[in-house]
Amino acid sequence: MPRSTTPAADLFAEPDSLRPLAERMRPRGLDEIVGQRRLVGEDKALRRALEAGKIHSMVLWGPPGCGKTTLALLVARYADAEFRAISAVLSGLPDVRKALAEAEVHFAQGRRTVLFVDEVHRFNKTQQDAFLPHIERGIIIFIGATTENPSFELNSALLSRCRVHVMEPVSVSDIVAALKRALMDTERGLGELQLQVSDESLDSIAQAADGDVRRALTLLEIAGELAENRCIDDSTLAQVLADRTRRFDKMGEQFYDQISALHKSVRSSDPDAAVYWLCRMLDGGVDPLYLARRMTRMAVEDVGLAEPRAWRMALDAWDTYERLGSPEGELGLAQLVIWLAIAPKSNAAYVAYNKARAAVRDGGTLEVPMHLRNAPTKLMKGLGYGKGYQYDHDAEGGVALDQQCLPDALEGSVFYEPVERGLEVQLREKLLALREARRQARGNS
Repeated sequence: MPRSTTPAADLFAEPDSLRPLAERMRPRGLDEIVGQRRLVGEDKALRRALEAGKIHSMVLWGPPGCGKTTLALLVARYADAEFRAISAVLSGLPDVRKALAEAEVHFAQGRRTVLFVDEVHRFNKTQQDAFLPHIERGIIIFIGATTENPSFELNSALLSRCRVHVMEPVSVSDIVAALKRALMDTERGLGELQLQVSDESLDSIAQAADGDVRRALTLLEIAGELAENRCIDDSTLAQVLADRTRRFDKMGEQFYDQISALHKSVRSSDPDAAVYWLCRMLDGGVDPLYLARRMTRMAVEDVGLAEPRAWRMALDAWDTYERLGSPEGELGLAQLVIWLAIAPKSNAAYVAYNKARAAVRDGGTLEVPMHLRNAPTKLMKGLGYGKGYQYDHDAEGGVALDQQCLPDALEGSVFYEPVERGLEVQLREKLLALREARRQARGNS
């Protein structure tokens, strides 16, 4: 984003024919904003504050093209303030200091400055801290825009001085309304071209924009340039929408949201949702081997001993992808995720493991019972190592029921409790019978 220091009203000057359509059609008032009714709809708190000129520092969190920059410009306009924009992608600490120094000059002259920081999450802690004293003294109205979760990407000191406003992807119907406005607007839009386009075509453009108004207007502008006889028909749209991509950030908020959705869909035994989220992540460019590793974890953690074959199938699908590559190997991953979703579930082994770890952590260095210790020397045998050990194969039923294997301090502890699903139904029956037999044997000994 280009940096500027200028009254906000000047940024809504007469349209420049060289500017892209999306820039020319940028809303000049709150009534022109499409979507975001929860924030700036009639009688909403933020709208009332803007219209009353009561402006606060804020962080705008939302996907690309949802109106973060536009809202920042309107804040400055409604506040009758200077507008200064910097991009965290292009700027460093010297740029921040320069912007703040300019804001101090305007403040001394009795005029406020709205300092808009695009992609603010890309600034490090030191750069973010530079804004704090100027926000506290009222020298700047700070507006940060981010596509990432502020809880993770912005430091707590900055967040404590700002209100976080969550902005949502713009709906298809709202994007269509923005496209129609651009087609009718003869001053800033494409009205003079008198383009012919059906509602179905506008809907296709809005769908392809994937919640991004700026992208939709760009697609419409390209379609208008390619249209023959001023008609945007199916053949025109086929050229414009040939490369449709979905929003995705390989290591950002959407990445973690979608892998969470995949894992939880498997856990909820919903194969349709599971294969959908798998395809969404593959479409977004996630490494298929990462997905194979995560699904192997699901097989171990969530399917567990209710269906032990899932573990083997996960490793086979992983191996299949490594051998076949893309796209053939992705079918193996799809079959795996469907199988994992349908398979019976048990986290009993996972719970048992965590209970045992906690017992190890909290119990200290507990001694191995003497009868279980190895006794390779006469000295150790003389000290009682291995004394009283019962060789289970020689016992009736193959189990020495009265033999204790846990340390004395943990005698009677239960870590593994099978569920009544899948193979663990049989394991549960056997284990309950063994535990009852042990209880009786020890009670009689």
